[in-house]
Amino acid sequence: MEEMKDIILEYVIEEYLEDEDEELTYDTPLISGGIVDSFSMVSLKRFLENKYKISIPDDKATPEAFDNVNKIVALVNEFTA
Repeated sequence: MEEMKDIILEYVIEEYLEDEDEELTYDTPLISGGIVDSFSMVSLKRFLENKYKISIPDDKATPEAFDNVNKIVALVNEFTA
């Protein structure tokens, strides 16, 4: 589980973080904090589906479910065997 958290956190930092001095944690608000917007959320969803060979239904891909790394890991775990 920690490895998944680190992979997702690293992806978010590389893809969406503009200020390299900003610290992100597993609990940093991504959507409500303005780090990830709705367009970026779609690409993050696609990354997760490809990386973990899952399909996340659109009705589960809510801003709340993507608002921090811990919530994203819980969402991914919901759809992995």
